[in-house]
Formats: sequence, C-alpha cells, structure tokens
Amino acid sequence: MFHRRPEALSQLSGNTSLNLARMSAIEGFSRSILVSIVPLVALETLGSKENVALVYLLGGLLTLSITLNVGTIERFLQRRWVVTLGGSFVMLAALLLYSRSIVLLPLGIGLRSAAASVYTVCLSLYIMDYIGKKDLTLNESRRTQYTGLAWLTGPALGSWLVQQGHANLPFLLSILAAMLMLAYFWRLRLGDNKVVREARSQARNPWLAIKRYSGQKRLRIAYGITVSRSCYWVVLYVYGPIYLVEAGLPIWSAGVLLSAVSAMLFFSPVIRRVSDRFGTRQVIYTGLTITGISLLALGLVGSPHPLGILFWVSGAVGGVLLDVLGNIPFMRSVKAHERVAMTSVFSTWREASELLTPLLVSAVLVFLPFHAFFFVLALMHFSAAISTSYLPKRL
Repeated sequence: MFHRRPEALSQLSGNTSLNLARMSAIEGFSRSILVSIVPLVALETLGSKENVALVYLLGGLLTLSITLNVGTIERFLQRRWVVTLGGSFVMLAALLLYSRSIVLLPLGIGLRSAAASVYTVCLSLYIMDYIGKKDLTLNESRRTQYTGLAWLTGPALGSWLVQQGHANLPFLLSILAAMLMLAYFWRLRLGDNKVVREARSQARNPWLAIKRYSGQKRLRIAYGITVSRSCYWVVLYVYGPIYLVEAGLPIWSAGVLLSAVSAMLFFSPVIRRVSDRFGTRQVIYTGLTITGISLLALGLVGSPHPLGILFWVSGAVGGVLLDVLGNIPFMRSVKAHERVAMTSVFSTWREASELLTPLLVSAVLVFLPFHAFFFVLALMHFSAAISTSYLPKRL
C-alpha cells in the first residue's frame, strides 16, 4: 500500500533534505523581505482597510486560478520548469508592487502568492515522492528551521530599509533572492541530487480531483486545519503591520514583530520531539486552541492597542506548532497514485485563506468594527481543533 521507492533513492544521504531546506530558505527570503512592506504600501495607495481587503481578494482569485492548474501546467512543462516559473513570478511581482499602481497592485499581490503556491506544490511533490513517511516529520522540522531563518531576517530588514529611506532596495533584494533560488535549484538539478533530477508523480487535471478530495474525510480535516492556520498568518502579515501603526507604534516595529514570531520556527526540533512523545494529533489540537484563545483576547482588547502585541505573539506560538506539523495529516493520508492531483487541491489552502480572510473582513466591516473579526477567526480555529478528534491518535 505504501509508495515504493527505488532502493538507490531510499538510501539517499541526509543532504537531500538539507538541500531542499536551503532552497526553501532562499525562496522564503525573496518573499519575506516584502511581507511587512506590502500591506503598508497597499494602505498608503488605497487609503482604507476596506480597499486593502478588496485588493487582496482580487489577488487571491488570481492565485487560486493558478494553483488549481499547477497539475495542468505540469502536463505541458516539466516540474523543473514549473519551479522556474514560480521563481519568475516572484521577480515580476516585486516589479509590479514597486510601481505602487492601483491597477497593478492586485496583480503583484496575486503573483507573489501564486509564486509561493507553485513552489509549495512542487516541493511537496518532491518530498512525498522521495522521502519516506517515517522521515516526514524530521524533514518538515528541518525545512521549517531553515525557512525560519529567512523569515527572521527578511521582515525586519525590509522595514528597516524603508525606515532608513531606502524604500526601493527591498524590492531589488527580493528579485535577487529569487534569482539565487533558481540558480541553486538548477545547480542541484544539474548535479548529483536525485530528488530534483526527475519527477516520478504524473500530473492530472486538478479540477477533476476536487470531488475525489472532498470525499475523503481525513483529507477534508487536513484542509480545514491548514486553512485555519493560514488565515491567522494572513491576518498577522497583512493586518498586523496596520494594527501596530494604528496603535501608535513606528513602522519598524511591524518588521520586528514579524521577524520575532518567525524566530519561533527555530523551536521546530523541540516541537518534533514533543510530537514524537505525545502524538502529532495532540500537538495540532494544542496549536489550534492556543491561536483561538489568542484571537478571542485580541477581540476583547478591541481597538488597536500596544497590549494587543502580546496576543499577536501568543497566537503565533500556536501558528508555529501548526507550521511544523500542519501538513503531516495530509502527507500521511494521501494515496500515492493521487499525490499530484490531491496536492494541487490541498495546496489551495493558501489561496482559500487569502480569499476567505478579506471576504470575512469585508462582511464584518459592513456591520461591526474590525476587531469583531477576531471572534469569527477564533471560532474557525476552535472548530478545526474539534475536527482533529477524527484523526488517528498516532498520526
């Protein structure tokens, strides 16, 4: 029943996981250096949080259409060229965001998110093709550590450069990092690393897989867990910087906050050991509950206040638990022959959260102040936590 790998690939050295982790770190830096800047650019250009929500909604629609068709794209382009396409999206997005054009802003936001989705889909397929199920937790922990390094330095560096009057430099660094990621990927591709030499899984039309995906209970639960987690990160990375500025704090504090919560990813080995001791399901339940309680607290604080920073950080603690382990339910539940199609559907969690979050924000703002949205998001996390009880105890 398990996906059988060639003996040579089963004996790959630890450098395989390490190389993928390094590549993820470079890709993460190319996006993280702009993460604290883009929401403030959008707010400055558009003038209100309602308009910011609309722009992110439009960008999410573009990203969703691209992600759902990654499987189709892979039928025409080999996977290495799909990875290259994702890196090109990052570079183009940086140029569009740099323009600060009302027309180009949604396209830049959409392409930036699409780049992350394309990369995530391809990376997940490489991992599931060539890394055994017993090693998934170790691999995810290592990858999260390296990605955490990028997200530790990127947001703070980007906001600091803007504060110092170098507003154009973060966009240039984003482009250079994307180019470096592609160069590293092709170096691996042309070298001896077998994981990136050839894709084993074959692509299918992901639209036909949606019904199949929704018919599997464990995959539905995995999707709900990941969407809930991602919604919190969307709120933190999009509205967190706006929250801090409205609370009277300087712009650089937004980058410090985002870098600080990213530093928590260095606890990935500890989280992995805890999951080995208590089970992945229990850790996921705990993460969802912590974030849900933190969101309730933010709602009770009300209007932006420096005290709210504590609850943004505590919410991120739960989010990091889910970052390390949140994909495990899917990876251990998906059937080998359905990996490409199911991964293309599963990977829409990013777009689903980027669509759902601004939609909910817009709906709440029609009747209530913004902080009421935190109660809605808390309810989502508590519901996802309850759903984990339907997963196997020793996931």
